[in-house]
Amino acid sequence: MNDQRTAVAAEKGDDAAWPALTTEPRDWTSNLDDRRLSIWERQRIARPYRASVLPPIASRTPRISSTVQVLVDDATSDIARFDSEVATMPVPMPAVLLRTESASSSQIEHLTTNARNLAMASLGVGAKQNAELVAANVRAMREALAVGDDITPDTILAVHHALLADSDPDVAGRWRSEQVWVGASAISPHDADFVPPHHERVQSAIHDMAAFAARDDIPALTHAALVHAQFETIHPFVDGNGRTGRVLLHQVLRRRGLTRHTTVPVSAGLLRDPDRYFRALTSYRDGDPSVITEQVAHAAVAATLNGRHLADDVMALRAAWQDQIRARSDSAAWRLADALFAQPVVNADYVAATLAISDRGARNAIEVLEEADVLRPSTSARRPKVWQASQVLTAMDAFAARAGRRA
Repeated sequence: MNDQRTAVAAEKGDDAAWPALTTEPRDWTSNLDDRRLSIWERQRIARPYRASVLPPIASRTPRISSTVQVLVDDATSDIARFDSEVATMPVPMPAVLLRTESASSSQIEHLTTNARNLAMASLGVGAKQNAELVAANVRAMREALAVGDDITPDTILAVHHALLADSDPDVAGRWRSEQVWVGASAISPHDADFVPPHHERVQSAIHDMAAFAARDDIPALTHAALVHAQFETIHPFVDGNGRTGRVLLHQVLRRRGLTRHTTVPVSAGLLRDPDRYFRALTSYRDGDPSVITEQVAHAAVAATLNGRHLADDVMALRAAWQDQIRARSDSAAWRLADALFAQPVVNADYVAATLAISDRGARNAIEVLEEADVLRPSTSARRPKVWQASQVLTAMDAFAARAGRRA
């Protein structure tokens, strides 16, 4: 049916119609010992499977329903206001939001951790495996900001390398050289829920997507949603596609000037209903760009609402510290206090490096905040000694709890 719909649109010269995927037969060679398979399984995988074929989108212009366009316009205005609000805050709120976005994006892939474990992993002490993977996602987001906002094959590979360099170095920053699929049996792609394009088609599809991402004639939020959806459809890596693809969404928002100061935690909005998000990707592959655009717009609005709640919690906490911290406003202790919102678990080495002060100065700043009950020693951390800002961790965990609630 999808093949017929795309063919009819092409015959009519309907460039405004968003193209649905087609498929092609591909032979399958199993690496499994046949003796491990039943007769039925051997017969099933002996026949060709169907791999997706992505029509080019570089010159396509999406047709979005008027209802969704109103939502996109409202969400766009809300994102711009939120971005401006964050820019005026006296604490490093962009770093806080980048961390929350990375954690939420990982949670969509069932990689969960709490704020304390993530902060420990970011510090490089006593980390658990999931926390280390989420910390890698934070680094990947920072890498995306460092490599620039233009989406190219090289920048995509750089982001993916930052994401998986520690956990899976053999595939980090490398296009896949094998067929992957989603759902059904782990034995073969036959009858899978979704089979991305054959690996021979990956790089040409990426170049086409990058050309689409370079355009400036599509509303920014719609543009970001569709670049993300196309990337997820290409599925160019063996692992890490979802997390990498959500980084690209933010790169588009930054390149188009919608976010200039911060990272809007869109993934936290998508966490309200991941199943609906995945269904929206399926609709996109069927030729309907409105559904994923709608989901991203709803997620952005939810993200700014949750982000404002977190910002209020942060500012209320900082205001309470005004009465607790006995130090000048320009002291190392206060600079450390503000830095705790970006990294709420610290040791002396981290403080010295972050504030560019001596080890003695770092320990003095920590001592001031410990006396003020802003920092407390972490009882479960290994030597050297580690301190944590428990109230900041509580605020971040509260943000995550709100993000996980269905609308």
